[in-house]
Amino acid sequence: MTTSTRRRLLGFTLGGAVTAVASLPPSPVDAQPAGFDHSHTAWTALLRKHVRLVRGGQATQVAYAGFRADRAALKAYLDSLSAVTPATFAGWGRAERQAFLINAYNAFTVELILTRYPELKSIKDLGSLLNSPWKPKWIPLLGTNVSLDDIEHAMLRKRGDHDDPRVHFAVNCASIGCPALREEAFVTSRLDAQMDEQTLRFMSDRTRNRFNPQRGRLELSKIFDWYGEDFRLGHRGIGSLQGFAARYADQLADAPADRERIRTGAVDIAFTDYDWALNDAR
Repeated sequence: MTTSTRRRLLGFTLGGAVTAVASLPPSPVDAQPAGFDHSHTAWTALLRKHVRLVRGGQATQVAYAGFRADRAALKAYLDSLSAVTPATFAGWGRAERQAFLINAYNAFTVELILTRYPELKSIKDLGSLLNSPWKPKWIPLLGTNVSLDDIEHAMLRKRGDHDDPRVHFAVNCASIGCPALREEAFVTSRLDAQMDEQTLRFMSDRTRNRFNPQRGRLELSKIFDWYGEDFRLGHRGIGSLQGFAARYADQLADAPADRERIRTGAVDIAFTDYDWALNDAR
């Protein structure tokens, strides 16, 4: 083989390798943005535009038609979440991780609704008797595909990590019975205050939580039935569902005697029906 032939073959080989590498998709490291926006500015802009407060801020309605019109902006925000690598996520503080996951859950839930909107009356229309809409692993997050259930139960409710029952008032399932979709993103610097406010809003909503003086019992959202164990783990000094309710006696009842019964825990608890209708601001 002559020298000129060798040079031509080497040039062909190197050129093919460069072309092949150039055609490969970027690695997760390459896809990672220079600095993730922990203020979640893009998500806040969408929420402030399309979330409406009702009943004095105790609940919200969502203008899904507006989100549909701004779907490109929503997808850009979702892409920014999906670009975060597991290594980057692991290097964040607890509050940064928690805010990220709550916002991801809420934003991807809106995207899920938009896949069939307006031809649905409930998020459950996206599932069936055998398949829950929260089970499919369609969400690209932290280097893999996850489900909404994975974000909520395997990450946010993971024992020994967050152990924070207030998460149930922060994540939104696109339903009237669910706690409000907050009209701004959750952010690290104000996360505790935001979570406390979400809890107070929900516990103040007599359509979902109340003391029934005629029956002499507390009537609480079905959320407390489904996730009662989260309120019995002693996080933040709670220890029991009655102990949690005692903190909101003034919101749950009007009469001083009824409030005192709630504070002392001398009250039975029943659970109200859950309204799965879409929280749409049509």
